[in-house]
Amino acid sequence: MSYKQVFEGDRFAQYLLFHGLIPSGKEKYFVHWTRMFFQVAQQWPGSKWSQQLGLFVSHLQSQGKYEAWQIRQAEQAVRLYYCNFLGGERDEDVPSTNAIIDLAEDNSFNRKEALVALKEALTLRNYARTTVNTYISWCSRFFNYISSTNRSMDRGRLKVDRTGVRNFLAQLAVESQVSGSTQNLAFNALLFFFRQVLNQEIGDLKHTVRAQTTKRLPVVLSVTETSALLSHLDGTAGLMLKLIYGGGLRITECLRLRIKDLDFDQGLIVVRAGKGNKDRTTILPKSLVEELKAHVDRVITQHKKDVADGFGRVFLPESLSKKYPGAAVEVAWQYLFPNKEMSVDRVTGEVRRHHVSSRILQRTFKKALKEAQVHKHASVHTLRHSFATHLLLSGVDIRQIQEYLGHTRVETTMIYTHVIKDLRDPVASPLDQIS
Repeated sequence: MSYKQVFEGDRFAQYLLFHGLIPSGKEKYFVHWTRMFFQVAQQWPGSKWSQQLGLFVSHLQSQGKYEAWQIRQAEQAVRLYYCNFLGGERDEDVPSTNAIIDLAEDNSFNRKEALVALKEALTLRNYARTTVNTYISWCSRFFNYISSTNRSMDRGRLKVDRTGVRNFLAQLAVESQVSGSTQNLAFNALLFFFRQVLNQEIGDLKHTVRAQTTKRLPVVLSVTETSALLSHLDGTAGLMLKLIYGGGLRITECLRLRIKDLDFDQGLIVVRAGKGNKDRTTILPKSLVEELKAHVDRVITQHKKDVADGFGRVFLPESLSKKYPGAAVEVAWQYLFPNKEMSVDRVTGEVRRHHVSSRILQRTFKKALKEAQVHKHASVHTLRHSFATHLLLSGVDIRQIQEYLGHTRVETTMIYTHVIKDLRDPVASPLDQIS
């Protein structure tokens, strides 16, 4: 089906405002850019609008009178017109079959039941608690958006479709101006909900308005700065930060380590269910072995006391707890870095010893950074960046580093090559040559 070729500026402006896709008062600019597109695109008859858009952007750039943000706004305007305004008119309801929630004849559903079903579906597939909470949060935000644009529905009920998804994602990019990674996270949450709860496909969103993604070089500490920082670390939090740097761990990966994940004989750390729910191994620093063994002995002593007091059952994913009912009290499954105090599990109500909080690591890191007089905008994650950079400087193969970091694509790891190019062979400034 071909798109309408008559530009409907007034209806387009009303659509943008009604669906909250842009800030109020900005609609005239989006209409202006789209009208200009219709005029310029007459030069390329017979081409698809998506092809014409690329030519239109090049045309604006060649004019030399538009700022980058204006050209981006022009591109957003055209995408909103075709993908959202016209796209919504050609969408048809796709009846859900085999949805795991009750749907009315009009495909509407109860909001609370949908969120409960979403949580169950995520838990069943062993998603991490943080991911479960994040997906539920984004779907709740999506539901709020749908409710605000469709007030005719009964209270507590919703009807969602692909148009609503496109509009929500566009609203995040244009009106809320979220980052590209944040928009992707929202998309992943909605994709899971549609596929696993509604048993529907969202459809092709490749031309939808995308949030701007800015590639920045990671903050990295030099070897000297890292050494100074580590010299101000002690205690359990200090040991954890050393392990994060020594093994290139993500902060959550370090927090969730179990005693069984340390392989002292092979000199390896086994990372279970890391990002993307993948397992991998990385380096166990030899310099930490004795300190880690002493730490493990203290954890085992505390665990035996907990068991004697009638506690000692550590959290396990539901699938594991059913498969190995006795594993929760076994030493091997205990957290490597348990909290000093026991707490009530908010899901099961059971009193248990959870792992330490990430806030402790962030506080300890900031304190050590200040004491070491390292004046960089660094965080705990900077230690992981520094791990990769220092390995590259030492001549370790990029593919090996990729495996240590758990990156799916080597292109992700390649960013560190940009960091080291000036560290390995620094170029003298012309000012220094004159001086």
